[in-house]
Amino acid sequence: MSRLVLIDGSSYLYRAFHALPPLTNADGEPTGALFGVVNMLRATLKERPEYVAFVVDAPGKTFRDDLYPDYKANRAAMPDDLRAQVLPMCEIVQALGIPILREDGVEADDVIGTLALQGAADGLDVTISTGDKDFAQLVRPGVRLVNTMTGSQMDSDEAVMAKFGVRADQIVDLLALMGDTVDNVPGVEKCGPKTAAKWLGEYGTLDAVMAQAEGIKGKIGENLRAALPRLPLNRTLVTIKTDVPLPGGPRTLALRERDAEVLAGLYRRYGFTQALKELEGGAGVGAVLAEKEPGQARGRGFAAAAAAPVANVDPALAAKGSYETIGTVEQLEAWIARLRAAGQFAFDTETDSLDPMQARLVGLSFSDTPEQGAYLPLGHDYPGAPAQLPMAQALDLLRPLLADPAVRKLGQHGKYDLHVMRRHGVVLAGYADDTLLESFVLNSGIARHDMDSLAKRYLGYDTIKYEDVAGKGAKQIPFSHVAIDDATNYAAEDADITLRLHRVLSPQLAADPALEKVYREIEMPLVPVLERIEANGVRVDADELRRQSADLSKRMLAAQQKATELAGRTFNLDSPKQLQALLFDELGLPAVVKTPKGQPSTNEEALEAIADQHELPRVILEYRGLAKLRSTYTDKLPEMIDPDSGRVHTSYHQAGAATGRLSSTDPNLQNIPIRTDDGRRIRRAFVAPSGRQLLACDYSQIELRIMAHLSEDKGLVSAFESGADVHRATAAEVFGRTIDQVTANERRAAKAINFGLMYGMSAFGLARQLGIGRGEAQDYIALYFSRYPGVRDFMESTRQQAREKGYVETVFGRRLYLEYINSGSQGQRAGAERAAINAPMQGTAADIIKRAMVAVDGWLAAHRERALMILQVHDELVFEADVDFIDELRSQATTLMAGAAELRVPLVVDAGVGGNWDEAH
Repeated sequence: MSRLVLIDGSSYLYRAFHALPPLTNADGEPTGALFGVVNMLRATLKERPEYVAFVVDAPGKTFRDDLYPDYKANRAAMPDDLRAQVLPMCEIVQALGIPILREDGVEADDVIGTLALQGAADGLDVTISTGDKDFAQLVRPGVRLVNTMTGSQMDSDEAVMAKFGVRADQIVDLLALMGDTVDNVPGVEKCGPKTAAKWLGEYGTLDAVMAQAEGIKGKIGENLRAALPRLPLNRTLVTIKTDVPLPGGPRTLALRERDAEVLAGLYRRYGFTQALKELEGGAGVGAVLAEKEPGQARGRGFAAAAAAPVANVDPALAAKGSYETIGTVEQLEAWIARLRAAGQFAFDTETDSLDPMQARLVGLSFSDTPEQGAYLPLGHDYPGAPAQLPMAQALDLLRPLLADPAVRKLGQHGKYDLHVMRRHGVVLAGYADDTLLESFVLNSGIARHDMDSLAKRYLGYDTIKYEDVAGKGAKQIPFSHVAIDDATNYAAEDADITLRLHRVLSPQLAADPALEKVYREIEMPLVPVLERIEANGVRVDADELRRQSADLSKRMLAAQQKATELAGRTFNLDSPKQLQALLFDELGLPAVVKTPKGQPSTNEEALEAIADQHELPRVILEYRGLAKLRSTYTDKLPEMIDPDSGRVHTSYHQAGAATGRLSSTDPNLQNIPIRTDDGRRIRRAFVAPSGRQLLACDYSQIELRIMAHLSEDKGLVSAFESGADVHRATAAEVFGRTIDQVTANERRAAKAINFGLMYGMSAFGLARQLGIGRGEAQDYIALYFSRYPGVRDFMESTRQQAREKGYVETVFGRRLYLEYINSGSQGQRAGAERAAINAPMQGTAADIIKRAMVAVDGWLAAHRERALMILQVHDELVFEADVDFIDELRSQATTLMAGAAELRVPLVVDAGVGGNWDEAH
């Protein structure tokens, strides 16, 4: 019998998100939910069903909202980290060959219910893959439920009875009596599953229970009688529709051939290395977390990954090269003369560490002609290794060439190589092109820009992998132990392929003057600037952090003691199981948020939802906040202080976000909290050395100013030109007040609208943020657009441009391609439209601060002994300078930052000075 598997996609995503820790890939993108979904799909597809569908909710209202306006009114907005994983999830599902279904006006449950009954009637063996208890009402011959997280199944009345105490045909009545706090369907007060099952066991149906309500004694009988008017509506709300008009039946949902190339790119992007291995080996779907590969040489930039090759690749580009090992002074001098005569060459470093501040140079490679290259070994120290040129002698010979700005150098993720050479006494000049950045500017939306991926994509070339020469896992050796012959083939290939890639990518950039300008005037000049910022590092007061850790520990202990008093007994605050029993069983607090298994959740969202009903949840949240600050910052940052410099050195990534925003890792200094006193205390540990101060310069409301520039809305432009409080001015417009009459709440609402519109905030999101009804929030948005029609027109014209061109641009010409802007899937299309509106603002802000960094760094060139640029965080630059130089630096830095772009409204830069980062901010 053919099988039909109906996957409850929304359930999958939420269950995976709450069940797994907050995982991220190498670029800092959240992957926890994605990881869980891939594993659950792996289990679902293992048996190769003939027909399958991944069903998700369509955006917008459903018929249930029309019946009951407060339906799901209390449901929390999707967390940002989860929202970021929705589009990648859909991409993976599609690449796996699974149809994705969304239907307006109904929920995913209704689509699944309709297809399930149609499939059973058509003789298919139907499996509903879900953890949602509501689906138990559909169990019957030919329809079963499978919970892929627990492995449990329900395929008969007996199985449903064992779990819920009622038959499948009584589940709807059970749910109507119990209600559903998550969907905001109020049931009979104090009527839990046992009471509801008892009544249905005794009377049979909801109608019979209602008819016998007068005879049910006690408080629960009173509650039942009070609920009688709403129980029929409850039954309608919890009943899964099985007659939804659908464009196709179950047999139109055949499992398609998977797109292995797209799937491979996605698995590589999100670090699912085991899934990738199984895919390449033909073993099917699967995923495990990627492990960091210790000791990998950084010449390839990021971890190796391959994207789909571009069609019509010239076969000549994929030819294997011939490479030379440089072992004598004469050979090296000959290559130096050759490279100087060429005027341009690709180079790469091989090292023994991923940390550029600690990496030891093992060798250098060069290429000036495709298919030719050389490797200069300098630090191979395995037993029996051939004699190599002394490093100091070799670098002395190379220094004039590497320091000559007239000889152009090419690299792939060359910032790392600049670090390594500087630490070995060579200041490299003339770094002219970077193939990672060429690829990124051409299309920031492709999954990876590492050398191996680009070689496959643009050259059709399969590179030698690091594991091929160094092994992997526990048996992997450092590059200094790799045989020199093998090292030559691997390292010289790096330089050769980098040169070949440049010869393919550079003409593509030159063919588009706007993109060429972004690359030449923003990205490439920024490379040495970022290298200097990273090398400068920031001084961190380890003793202050230890004091903060001790204080946080004391306050955690106090919170534990307070929690014990409130509970009336001892319990483990870190145990979800104990918290669940205490909060919901003993104290009887409502379970507003459920786990994927249907149990009351104790996560932050769940505790916030009930914090106004009892003091204990608030104390637990306080304890968790303190614990996170200690583990993430005050305990960890001292361990990251470089032993040589005594400073913390982050790494900035130019190709980390499609919009052009910089990201940072090891440590991520862009996520240090600022909105709480405890978070700001962390910044107090970032200090200036004796005789110096910190200067923090921050763009004021930069993205909103960019919105005013792009929309040309007269009201918004006027507010900025006048120097008025733009949120107060907006409130005055929206609410028909004078600026002096605007209340604090009205300003707060205007601020939420101003910023929310740029990020696609819905009326529901605004309502939740402001604590008002959705209707009122929708009225606010409508009134806003009536007062600022230019903003509305800009948003619509941007969507239209995106639909026509497939991309949007920043003020400076940076381009963001929107793959799903014309998708037939409403969810994908809506996500792409939100990105289309936000990207020009966020991307332009990224361009502006990058331009500012280049300008300020240029001015600092003559003052490096007196001042350093040490941090870039969002829209802020942080400097360290001599006390007697701080005023001049402040004047110049704010002027240069304000002049980084010419907009229709002024760019305003706020600046502060202090002995630590918090004082300066």
